[in-house]
Amino acid sequence: MSDSSSVLALKYRPKSFERLIGQDAITQTLTQALSANRLSHAYLFSGLRGSGKTSTARIFSKALVCDHGPTANPCETCINCTMANENRHIDIIEMDAASSRKIDDIRDLIEQTKYRPTTARYKIFIIDEVHMLTKEAFNALLKTLEEPPSYVKFILATTDPLKLPATILSRTQHFRFKQIAKSDIVHHLSHILNQENINYEIEALEMLARSGNGSLRDTLTLLDQAILYSKGNVGAKTVANMLGLLDPQKLDAIFETLFKEDKRGLLNLVKELEDYECETVIDELIAYLKEKFFEQDSRFSTLLCERFFRILSEAKQLLFINADNGFVLTLVFFKMLEALNIKSIEEMINSLEEEKFRTFETSPAQAPQIPQTNKPQNETPSQPAKSDFGDQYKKLVDKLYDRDFDLGKCFEDYVRFVAYEDNTLKLSSFVNDACKTRLRNASGIIKHFAKEVFGIDTRIEITASKPPEPSKNIEPQEDKEDTKNNQEQGSAGCVSSIVEEGTREVDPETILNDPIIQKATELFPPKKIQIKRKV
Repeated sequence: MSDSSSVLALKYRPKSFERLIGQDAITQTLTQALSANRLSHAYLFSGLRGSGKTSTARIFSKALVCDHGPTANPCETCINCTMANENRHIDIIEMDAASSRKIDDIRDLIEQTKYRPTTARYKIFIIDEVHMLTKEAFNALLKTLEEPPSYVKFILATTDPLKLPATILSRTQHFRFKQIAKSDIVHHLSHILNQENINYEIEALEMLARSGNGSLRDTLTLLDQAILYSKGNVGAKTVANMLGLLDPQKLDAIFETLFKEDKRGLLNLVKELEDYECETVIDELIAYLKEKFFEQDSRFSTLLCERFFRILSEAKQLLFINADNGFVLTLVFFKMLEALNIKSIEEMINSLEEEKFRTFETSPAQAPQIPQTNKPQNETPSQPAKSDFGDQYKKLVDKLYDRDFDLGKCFEDYVRFVAYEDNTLKLSSFVNDACKTRLRNASGIIKHFAKEVFGIDTRIEITASKPPEPSKNIEPQEDKEDTKNNQEQGSAGCVSSIVEEGTREVDPETILNDPIIQKATELFPPKKIQIKRKV
């Protein structure tokens, strides 16, 4: 085994489409194109470094030159497959545009396209980092790239497709390689370590995958380094020390200290964390929050995670202005403490706002009735119960009037004070439909003022009651002189007009023809009826 083969990134480079990691959509498209023999003359592979662009280009080239091809499953035994696997096939030409970027280099490439392949059916040109070509080189390549000979295939690879001219993009089939998922990378690392008979901890592999930022090649390079550093036992602590990351147990300790609101302990942690890069610590805290959020840890609610993330993001901005690392971490931790306190207050407010103003939702038939006691006949529910809290209740009504006169009027007319016991404001209500809607919409305002007047822990409990019924036993007052005059004048003189300020005199015949007056005379035939009409 050569020295190069001991490097994991080269030793485990995929040789077939089935072994490509995390690029299922691209793999499926290329295999279908090979199976159906629907091949383009030029392909463009773009994506993050280490995402598999060059490996895919080599696999695709081998599939094109295989003796049994074009096929999605090269035989791996023919001379063309063997030479392709060893990167020495004469008809597969790889060019690094970072070092061969001038127009003369492209002219040499174009000259080679004039000659047919030596042993294979296609002559394939792989141009890596194609965005590095000069403007003149791109212009020279355009015509050949658009109409190459039938036996020529171009495969372009780049990490920055935005730097390519639109004329190049329009002449190629563009395949975008996505960032490889962390779970796929961790699975691949575990497979490699099992093949190499090396012990490992899954937390260590997750650290390596996170540090690789979606690049499989970079992650495999870090794995090589971790194997050497840990002496063949890849553990979480050793990997954390190697990468300068925080130990998972240290992260747990940080958040445990936060939730205990231990300020002294946080200051001690800041001193310990000064040995690490501040940006690395912040990134590790963000990754920890993300992990706990997806684990649905009850301590990490959506609101709390959002606040913590904002605090950590703002801390990164402080680092850009060269702020002191220890001071930035101190600000971060104490802001998180404040976020915990704000959360408890907001939860209380939310719970209060979620309460229903049940009084105006409850119908009289469903509401519990207040036990009736023997009261004087002329007493109505409009009289509030005597209580030491009567003054506070009056203040509540006054505040509602100040806020909205119509709201205060509805509340005063249709809601009555009963008692205030055990932090509970007990009221009775007999609202009509119009005031019921107004009071229900303003329930938050009423609860706010009730807490302001009676105390923050005040709850409102209201029962429905029947509206007061008008008394039918009260007869119009009459004096003896008017009775005598009525008896003398008979039915024709039973109604007289009273002229007062703000009224006018009305013709008695007009009044007698009024249906309301006729009904009144039927109910009270011998009595005098006084009519007042506004001018």
